[in-house]
Amino acid sequence: MFAALVAASALHAQTPAAELKGFYTGIKNNMMKAAEKMPEEDYSFKASPDVRTFGALIAHVADVQARTCAGIGGATAPPSAGTKTAKADLVAALKTSFDLCDGVISSLSDEDATKTVSLGRGGARTRLGALWGTMAHSDEEYGYLAVYMRLKGIVPPSSEH
Repeated sequence: MFAALVAASALHAQTPAAELKGFYTGIKNNMMKAAEKMPEEDYSFKASPDVRTFGALIAHVADVQARTCAGIGGATAPPSAGTKTAKADLVAALKTSFDLCDGVISSLSDEDATKTVSLGRGGARTRLGALWGTMAHSDEEYGYLAVYMRLKGIVPPSSEH
């Protein structure tokens, strides 16, 4: 009986690359919907005086994702979104970062996932580790965005279901 359960479980197990792709898709959907849903006038909103604005959080996520995915994919990262303040510019920067990551993540195989890359400050990491860390960071930042949205009376995308 135990052997049958183990065999059945293995049939439903995902590979590391497939798990990352699923995690990425959820984060991408939530981040893009949040960026689009927040009104332009609230991009300058701060939950408290000592934190980033909603727009600065979007720029930060765009920059981190673009830098990581461009480095892994052998591309040049776009200019920093850190100086942008208009919603349209920040949504475009976030989309550009996801476009870079789309190519890297969609082509990731389990074999490629274990290859190491050097992305500067973090030293050498596996591609899977670098991408997973970046997506975890984006998910954490989305949590902040969700609080900002709630403070403005807006239901975050992840709570719409």
